[in-house]
Amino acid sequence: MITRTFDNIKVKPSLLGFGCMRLPQIFPDKTDIDYKAAEEMVDFAYKQGVNYFDTAYVYHEGKSEQFIGHALKKYPRESFYLADKMPGWEVKEKDDVHKIFTTQLKRCQVDYFDFYLCHSLSEQNFKVYDKFNIFDILNEKKKNGQIRYLGFSFHDTPDVLESIINKHPWDFVQIQLNYLDWERQDAKRQYEIIEAKGIPCIIMEPVRGGTLANLCEASNQVFKNYDKKHSVASWAIRYAASLPNVMTVLSGMSDLEQVEDNVETMNNFTPLSSKEYEIINTAKDIYMAKTTIPCTGCRYCMDCPSGVDIPGMFHLYNEYLIGKFVPGYRDGYNALGDKSAKSCVGCQKCREHCPQKIDIAGKMKEICNISAVL
Repeated sequence: MITRTFDNIKVKPSLLGFGCMRLPQIFPDKTDIDYKAAEEMVDFAYKQGVNYFDTAYVYHEGKSEQFIGHALKKYPRESFYLADKMPGWEVKEKDDVHKIFTTQLKRCQVDYFDFYLCHSLSEQNFKVYDKFNIFDILNEKKKNGQIRYLGFSFHDTPDVLESIINKHPWDFVQIQLNYLDWERQDAKRQYEIIEAKGIPCIIMEPVRGGTLANLCEASNQVFKNYDKKHSVASWAIRYAASLPNVMTVLSGMSDLEQVEDNVETMNNFTPLSSKEYEIINTAKDIYMAKTTIPCTGCRYCMDCPSGVDIPGMFHLYNEYLIGKFVPGYRDGYNALGDKSAKSCVGCQKCREHCPQKIDIAGKMKEICNISAVL
């Protein structure tokens, strides 16, 4: 597995990182993890050279941390790098930082985290991190050996990123970057800000919540016409990994087949050629013409006070926009029942939590109007 070296990082994380946000579940509507299937995935990845594992306090409602602690316990602690995150929105007083951190160490069955992040920073929620001096508290934990490298994950504009990155001496930054968001959400400038700062970048959502693994039939065919051997998802992984200041590309894998595909891509990694960039742009332009909603299924918008399954509704609607299969859409919409767009009251509580800045209430109204005539 390829690794890259950086002046301020004295360890060598694998270029492919194992994201623990979308682990296989026993039941699709519950967060309980299928330990047997998920552990098989982790074991395969580890044996193939993947040594960077990323979890968070809120993933699978805390069960992700517990699982990865269990799954990695069999391996020497120095043989892998574990990343976790501080959820600032859970902090109501300074002591909460210590309580959450201690809980995370216990769940993960470790004495320290190799990489630790202030989770999902934006202009709005950074105020909480500032108010309680969370960086200073975590920096003390870094000094006493409980954290090796301290960074943050980010969801906002490049200007906000520039402000936050200059606020403290961060070791690394994690951003959402893929070939859809390179221009759409100005991931290009975000990446350039981090690169100019001289610190490494970790990529999340390289396949945009699975969207770039299966765009639409016409876009998929563009990739297959050029290269029948490799998956559509591999193009997205390579796109992120081709950037030289990227230390690790995180993939939130949900089954063994995805792990095998990503490992094969990275163990035989070659940067994209100029021709391959052209292929990606062609496929992207076709897909963008379908005008889908840019939801990644992260579920930060949940739970909805009115009971709407926001990611589920958007996924169903995007499937309709891509394929225009009306009967399937009708069946899916009816199956959602009170969890569908019709239950949205436009309270806007979800919008402030959406990393993609989607006008969720507006889109729900649009879905209702279209659904009524289908």
